[in-house]
Amino acid sequence: MLAHSAIASLFNIPIVLTTSAETGPNGVLPEEIASMYPSAPLIRRNGEVDAWDNSEFRDAVRAQNKSQIILAGITTDVCTEFLALSLRAEGFTIFANTEASGTFTDKLARDANDRMKDAGVILQGMFAIVMDLMRDWRNTPGNKEVLPWLDRYLPAYGYVARGHEAAVRNGTLAPGEEGL
Repeated sequence: MLAHSAIASLFNIPIVLTTSAETGPNGVLPEEIASMYPSAPLIRRNGEVDAWDNSEFRDAVRAQNKSQIILAGITTDVCTEFLALSLRAEGFTIFANTEASGTFTDKLARDANDRMKDAGVILQGMFAIVMDLMRDWRNTPGNKEVLPWLDRYLPAYGYVARGHEAAVRNGTLAPGEEGL
């Protein structure tokens, strides 16, 4: 969830934070996430399970004036799915980060992902979302900004990147990789 939360700062994407019931079973937003976005709207819902059922949350999302939303929640089959389906019903394009939430069984996750996919939600993992936003290593953010981020949040890819960096330094790049 921390990696998912950090995507917005990497790409300077507006963000709306929310909790369902801070005094209830899910508790407060983790400080590690809240501290990333101290000036972002934090909607403290009164218990609504589907965030879209809260008018303050709906207003905050609409105020961003965006038609595409990347989301995740504590649980795939409730927090993510309910909101994703509500947002799709309102005409938003939704990217659900399949790695940033979980649930109690593989079956529940599959069922929730199937329902979201059937409703037109785009299911992607964190790496695919980041690459989709970046589009080209030469962009900004691109190679210089994204590789350190990936090294922190997806170390396996960091190893690949460091291998590429070593090839640049020692002159063993494959043909066509010089501009990357």
